[in-house]
Amino acid sequence: MNLNRREMLGATLASVTVAATPVKASETFGAPTIHVPSRPVVRVLGTHVTLQEDLRVRAEADLGIRLEFTPGGSAEVLHRASTRPESFDLYEQWSNSIRVLWQAGAIQPIDRSRIRYWDEINPLTRVGRLTPEAKIGAGDAPHQLLFIQPDGTLGGQTTEQISFLPYVHNVDSFGYDAAFVPRGVPYETESWAWLLDDRWAGAVSIINEPTIGLFDLALAVQAKGLAEFDDIGNLSGADLGTLFRILEPYRRDGHFRGVWSSVPASVDLMSRGEVVIESMFSPAVFELRGRGIDCVNASPKEGYRAWHGVMCLSSQTTGSVKDAAYEYMNWWLSGWPGAFIARQGYYISNPQRSREELSDAEWDYWYEGKPATVDLLGTTGRVVVKEGQQRDGGSYEKRFSNIAVWNTVMKSYEASLRHWNEFVSG
Repeated sequence: MNLNRREMLGATLASVTVAATPVKASETFGAPTIHVPSRPVVRVLGTHVTLQEDLRVRAEADLGIRLEFTPGGSAEVLHRASTRPESFDLYEQWSNSIRVLWQAGAIQPIDRSRIRYWDEINPLTRVGRLTPEAKIGAGDAPHQLLFIQPDGTLGGQTTEQISFLPYVHNVDSFGYDAAFVPRGVPYETESWAWLLDDRWAGAVSIINEPTIGLFDLALAVQAKGLAEFDDIGNLSGADLGTLFRILEPYRRDGHFRGVWSSVPASVDLMSRGEVVIESMFSPAVFELRGRGIDCVNASPKEGYRAWHGVMCLSSQTTGSVKDAAYEYMNWWLSGWPGAFIARQGYYISNPQRSREELSDAEWDYWYEGKPATVDLLGTTGRVVVKEGQQRDGGSYEKRFSNIAVWNTVMKSYEASLRHWNEFVSG
């Protein structure tokens, strides 16, 4: 395959040769004892978005290490990571978790010189946008959190140390079942206000995460004309009070069917017919399509809520496990993983390397936004895109040129957490 694959193969063969050489023969027993170095175990904490069995199996085979995946809900794993850094070696979630983890001392700097494909990473993470005309979006754009500054803070000035590996990313909005919700026009009629439309009362669900779901609702309130926020990425205490006063009657009257904490849960809600519109991540959209449900990934005229995946190194990880963790980080940018996650609608930070692992039809659909020339399979092997279909929202550049807000931990995070918990438990 690529040069990096040959390098990995060479390293693997070298380790096999070393392992097969007797280190010490014991004279106490009749036969010599061969001491074989054990494979390092890297414990990865994160969400179901990237902690998938196919990825674990492939990475173990490619790298000759062992991986222990512990997926969970986003709020759950963030709490564990920030309070128990000894319980994981790598953390995979979204850029809105970085400030919490860094301030808690739960993660350590990543040496940029050890990231093999750093020079291939595109401008989205480095400068905040793919093209000069694109909207950066409100809130914590990932380039503002990437580099560790000389004073120990996080910022956008380039340094040799980074707080996270830039890898998987996407834009999110909501999904709707077109069998019940009339199909809209991308960027023209589709709107966050649909989440508060009385026609879908009792059949709406939101993600249970204050740094994500809160923005879905704030965008909906603003799109419906119920309030106007000066900076939707940095809501004040007064803004939060206004937002939840508006939302309370909706909650009390049963407008929301409930909240979900994982991609499988969101899929189950719509596949069982409990909801017809909800906060949704891309893998859920294509899983539902694979089940025969005409799920649409909306392209709101107000703009998307964007997120950037982060892979962070625990402050407690050292030695050979740390070396193996770096190899796993490099593996993610080596081509095959980026192609795999493209088939569930996600992008990778160095897409050109993954292009070699995708067919022309796949690349044209997932990245270029062109109509599919053949049926396309998802990560589960089911057809998720029919010939002639075009990706909701269009191309990579088009979608990332229309960002309203990034997933963000605001300065008012503690207050927002209190409001959110009262809202979802009411």
